[in-house]
Amino acid sequence: MTHAITIYSRPGCHLCTEMKQLVERVTAGTNASLVEVDVDRTPELTRLYGHDVPVLFVDGRKIAKYRVNRAQLERALRMS
Repeated sequence: MTHAITIYSRPGCHLCTEMKQLVERVTAGTNASLVEVDVDRTPELTRLYGHDVPVLFVDGRKIAKYRVNRAQLERALRMS
């Protein structure tokens, strides 16, 4: 199954980098697509996620903000 994964983040955010690295490790060798969206691109994204980055969505469902661990991500991928 293909999963659409989105991380709302911003440049220079160490939590964002950690989350992206975990997602890349967990989904390596799968058909998952990862999109990283800079919340500072638009006022609307900044309003929605500006204080909460990173925010992780899997298949359109919010999974986590700030941090996610491997077990949480794997469970989310199985449930989607």
